[in-house]
Amino acid sequence: MAIEILLSVLFFLVMLFLMSLAWTGSRGAPWVPTSREAVHRMLSMAEVRPGELVYDLGCGDGRVLVAAARLFGARAVGIELDLSRFLFSLAVIAVLGLRRRVRVVRGDLFRQDLREADVVVSYLLQATNDRLQPKLLRELRPGSRVISNTFTFSGLPLVRCDEEHRLYLYRIG
Repeated sequence: MAIEILLSVLFFLVMLFLMSLAWTGSRGAPWVPTSREAVHRMLSMAEVRPGELVYDLGCGDGRVLVAAARLFGARAVGIELDLSRFLFSLAVIAVLGLRRRVRVVRGDLFRQDLREADVVVSYLLQATNDRLQPKLLRELRPGSRVISNTFTFSGLPLVRCDEEHRLYLYRIG
């Protein structure tokens, strides 16, 4: 009997996880964690400086936010649609004592104001980047940088790319 309950709980958790992936995937991108090496490369390519404000669109578990704050001295804002990853990233930030420099907003990235961002980090699907591009052009200040993992922004001026790791850096204006 105990094994049946355990299997039922496990099945429920797997189904919940798969539904979460499908739902967030349909709204922007499924969660695919970025390696710590790629996170560091992205923030280095974007030349993140202490005190700058980094936005991570679809922040997942918060690893970009943590690296921006701890390794680069930046302030960071993550936007996450999925409740479980939102709560997880909040917990990570609290445990690491980063609440003064890092915050996470639960919501749709298309409804968030990005005007204060110095750097925007994007690891979204190509179709989402295509939809996001006009918002970036409309809201970001000249000189703001956009660093994208894997997928590109065809209408933004490309500054540098790392083809080996599929990272693309753009500068607004």
